Parts: sequence; C-alpha cells; structure tokens
Amino acid sequence: MNRTVLVAGVGMIPFSKPSAGLTYDAMGASAARLALSDAGIGYQDVEQVYAGYVYGDSGSGHAAVYHLGLTTIPVFNVNSNCSSGSSALYLARQAVESGAAECVLVVGFEQMPKGALAQWFDDRPSPLVRFEESVATTRGWDKSTPFALQFFGRAFEEHILQHGTDPRTFAKIVVKARRHAAANPRAVFREVITEEDVLGSQKVFGSMTRLECCPPTCGAAAAILCSTDFAQRHGLKPSVKIAAQSMTTDSPESFNDGDPIKVVGYDMTRKAAQAVYEKAGVGPRDIPVIELHDCFAINELISYEGLGLVDPGSGDAFVADGRNTYGGQVVVNPSGGLLAKGHPLGATGLAQCAELVWQLRGQAGDRQVEGAHHGLQHNIGLGGACVVTLYEKI
Repeated sequence: MNRTVLVAGVGMIPFSKPSAGLTYDAMGASAARLALSDAGIGYQDVEQVYAGYVYGDSGSGHAAVYHLGLTTIPVFNVNSNCSSGSSALYLARQAVESGAAECVLVVGFEQMPKGALAQWFDDRPSPLVRFEESVATTRGWDKSTPFALQFFGRAFEEHILQHGTDPRTFAKIVVKARRHAAANPRAVFREVITEEDVLGSQKVFGSMTRLECCPPTCGAAAAILCSTDFAQRHGLKPSVKIAAQSMTTDSPESFNDGDPIKVVGYDMTRKAAQAVYEKAGVGPRDIPVIELHDCFAINELISYEGLGLVDPGSGDAFVADGRNTYGGQVVVNPSGGLLAKGHPLGATGLAQCAELVWQLRGQAGDRQVEGAHHGLQHNIGLGGACVVTLYEKI
C-alpha cells in the first residue's frame, strides 16, 4: 500500500536552557497534548507511538506518554543522535502509509545537560570510531576536544581551504538565525546580534566561535500523523501532507578520503534530497521555506550545497545577497533554527515539522513565508542518519 499520510496536528513547547525547564517526561507529555489538541482527537484514538530522544534511559518514551493514559498500544523508543525526532517521524510515516496504523503519535524530547555533547560509555567502542579514524587520517584527532566541536570545526576549516569561504559568511548565517528567532516566542535566543558579536565571541575550535555553535537545549515537540480514511471518519480536515520522505545512512564516500565535510553528512544529505525531489517531482527552486539542520553555522552552509540550493563553494554570494531569508530565493529556518531556536536533540526533528506545518497553514505569525505551498525539512545525526521530508499544502 502507498497511502497518503496527513499531518493532522502538531505541538511544541518553548525551548529552554538546561536546568531551566521541566523534566523530559513532562515536556514530552505537554508537547503530545498540544499535538492531540491541534488535531482535535484524544489519546485513545492513537494506535502507535514513536518517541525520539538521546539523553535518556530505555523506556523514556513510555514514561512520557504514560502521562496521557495507559491504553496498551505499542510505544517505540528511537535514538539516532540528532536525527532521533525525524527518524521517529520516518517510522510513523511508514506505519500510516503501509496501512499498519491509521493514527500515530510522534513525540521528541530532550532534557540536556550543560556543556558540549559527550559520549557516556567509556568501557566499549564508540559508535563514532569510524568517523574519528577517517578524520584522523588527514587532520589528526585530539581526544581532549569535544567530538562534535572537532568534527564540525574541521569541516569549517576544510570549507575555507577548499573554497576560500569568507569567515564572515558564517557570522552572517548566525545573525540571520537570530533575526528570524526574534519573531519566534518558542526560541531560546531571540536577541538580535551583529556579525561583530559573532566573530568576537569565544573561539572554540580554530577560528570557529561559540556563537557559531548551537546551544544545549531542553524541549519537546510532537506530531499526529493519520490516513485520509481516519481523518474522514473523525471529521478532521488536515491541510498538510507528507509528499515525500527519504532517510539515508553513510556510504563508503563518507569516509574514504578523510574529508570532514563528508564525514559530517554532506553525501547523506545530497542523496536523501535527490530521492525526495525525484519522488515529489519538485526541485529545490520550487520550495520557498526550509527548516534545515544548522547545528553549527558551517553545517547550514554545507546543507545549502547538499540540498541543491547552491553549487559547492558558492555559498558566500548566496548568503551575502540575502537569498536565504525573506525576500530572497528561499527562507531558511524561519524558526531561528538550531542556532537560535535551540537544539534539544530528540525534539529537533519534530520542531522542524511543527514550524513547516504552521508555515503551510499560514499560522506562523510574524515569521510567515507568504504563499508557501511546499516546505522542506532536513535533519541529520552523526552515526549516522539523514532524513529529508517534503510537506505539501492540500
């Protein structure tokens, strides 16, 4: 079967700094209630749950949705690093599309600690050892430096080396993110800043600065997916569907030449995006609004290239000319993105989903991208997985 998958409801709580918000289960339950209310159904109508998170013990998804009720339905816990939320979304979409379920709840949440991302188990091989070894062959590896800073910091250096990228381009991306987030009441960082603020902030890896990195964040978001038959039986009239979706993992090209740009997911992004464009019959120029994975400013620039918005190495002009914001070719991260809205790992994919659904419904307020008929979501996690999802207004 290949049924239409509708997004019946979305919900998102305001994101917060670590230790400033609720516990993971309360956050997840709150976001799920918002999505259920938005869809106009009760939890008793849900047949399956997919819960995405990273910083949590086994069964954390159960703990969150048990606040909604004990209905005996399957609850699946999904951990795929920063792509956990959209990986859960991918599984939920498959369940509805295949006919395995009529109505599914997807929820993502994270109660993050302060500081850089860390790996918790030191008595077994790291799942990122292949990534570390690949980078080490050409760039070396410093075990005292947080792994995410090192991966993306080296990609930052590599992009400048390969393409002569102007370092101010990364600062412009951050300034754009903060400007967009100023209109988002759910974002963590809503203060408008300047390029000088970004470039003058603390150096965290080479010339990459602290403000060019996303902050550790707590938060939750959720979505309700359903079939057309379910919507009709319950008198629902969803106006957004998933037009195409692709999930990729790493290929040999990710590691063969030690290029850190490939190690952090460029090839996964390119292949997932191409699959989505081919299935939906649209191209990157047809899409007016995108929520992409800007965990670091460098990753936003790499993602422009991977998604086909620009040719490799031509991002400087794209950013300088304002083609990535309102009035340009495409509005990238109207929510403020990970750099400003925040990045609670398991919630990010569902927060992107919520933003794009609001955009396509015309409910994004001061962030609204006029005339948006399609919206593209890009969520990536080292380890690795990339999920690209195209939403369409119906």
